[in-house]
Amino acid sequence: MNSYETRNLTKFYGKFKALDGVSINLERGKIIGLLGKNGAGKSTLMRCMLGFLNHSGEVVLDGSPINHRDHRIFEKVAFIPDINGLDDRLTVQQTIDYIIGVNPCWNEATANKLLSISNLPPKKKVAKLSKGMKTKLYLLITLSLDVDYLLLDEPTLGLDIAFRKEFFNTILGEFFSEEKTIFISTHQVEEVEDLLQEIVFIDNGKIIMHEDVETLKSQYRIVSLPSERAAEIHAHNPKVVANSLGFINAVLPAQIEIEGAAYGRASLADIFLAVVGGSHETA
Repeated sequence: MNSYETRNLTKFYGKFKALDGVSINLERGKIIGLLGKNGAGKSTLMRCMLGFLNHSGEVVLDGSPINHRDHRIFEKVAFIPDINGLDDRLTVQQTIDYIIGVNPCWNEATANKLLSISNLPPKKKVAKLSKGMKTKLYLLITLSLDVDYLLLDEPTLGLDIAFRKEFFNTILGEFFSEEKTIFISTHQVEEVEDLLQEIVFIDNGKIIMHEDVETLKSQYRIVSLPSERAAEIHAHNPKVVANSLGFINAVLPAQIEIEGAAYGRASLADIFLAVVGGSHETA
């Protein structure tokens, strides 16, 4: 079966349970978002899926179990983390040459195309590159590998808006297809939610929801009433409410009708807060 799957994945750090029976199935040809508060288990989940961490439960890639430190994972999966492991002592070209030497999945044609449009200086040392240019180099390397799955863990952290836009445009233009899958965790969910086909909510190490994005958005909406009618909002026990300019707003199930209320389309961040609760610091 062509999918990337976890079955009852559980991970402890000492007595702390970072993942609690996580079971998800990432099908081919999907762009899937991962949304959770800081410390919810997003990075731990990805690192278990890559075989970087010991855990209980199973990780299965296209029907084959993946073990701890299983090198086979990189025949089909590429990973862009929030902090990359580039060697500052090497030049851009030396970095590329090194990756070519250790990766049989290297696609020379793709690499040359990306390098020609990247503005990366081949003779410049990695240590002298800006944060954005380092990320661009890491992206070039990753997208030049012929793999079927791409995991992104806060890949644009610290980049300005122009670099972030270029990053996601390159991902879509050079990697994604109906045969390939992207699994992305990002703070800037508003920047990518129009690209996502499915969304996974994680909280306290548990999967709260895995849903088609458009289906999920059809199930909720923002309801707005004058502040003096706040009791009518609170009667439906919303996890988060907001007060603004004499109005009270909350995300409620779409089937709820309140006479005289105004309705708006909820974003993924809105729905996450409505389902999970907590602060607006989601990732």
